[in-house]
Amino acid sequence: MNKAQLVEAIADKMGGRQQAADAVDAVLDAIVRAVVAGDRVSVTGFGSFEKVDRPARYARNPQTGERVRVKKTSVPRFRAGQGFKDLVSGSKKLPKNDIAVKKAPKGSLTGPTATIAKAAGKKAAAKKAAGAAKKAAAKKTAVAAKKTAAKKTAGAKKTTAAAKKTTATKAAAKKTAAKKAPAKKVTAKKAPAKKSTARKTTAKKTTTRGK
Repeated sequence: MNKAQLVEAIADKMGGRQQAADAVDAVLDAIVRAVVAGDRVSVTGFGSFEKVDRPARYARNPQTGERVRVKKTSVPRFRAGQGFKDLVSGSKKLPKNDIAVKKAPKGSLTGPTATIAKAAGKKAAAKKAAGAAKKAAAKKTAVAAKKTAAKKTAGAKKTTAAAKKTTATKAAAKKTAAKKAPAKKVTAKKAPAKKSTARKTTAKKTTTRGK
């Protein structure tokens, strides 16, 4: 029996095929969500669904016989209830005009289904919030990295500009020093002129003495 046949089997009791399909989808969805969230779904007389964690282990490839390491994983598990086992084994007969699985006692269906749905909803909301927080943190780190890179490039540009300015000022200072140096040489050359005037005065004195 597949899902479509299951829907057809309960269509008369649910008042129509669409209602039966919606009921089957709702039941399966609730079970899957609860098991994924880590909850145990137990149906009296039918069985229980739960999540089981399998540790890392070694297994053998059936085709090659090679030893392979299997990673840690989680798998769903269904355990049949005692009433279901008894009906399958034949120790109990299926009722003709009644439901095979024992009915839940009155008042027991009001609490557990709601709590399972709430727990699944809370865990799903927590996962969504965690995912949103991770995305926001990743965006913040990316923006911070961009800012730091921009600051580094700006600092590098400033240092290169300052280095260029210092080299320019040094070159200008060298040029001005080179221009001032010849003036000192000219003044040094003018000094011998004074000696010539001194010699002329001595010559005049000798001429006056000769007379």
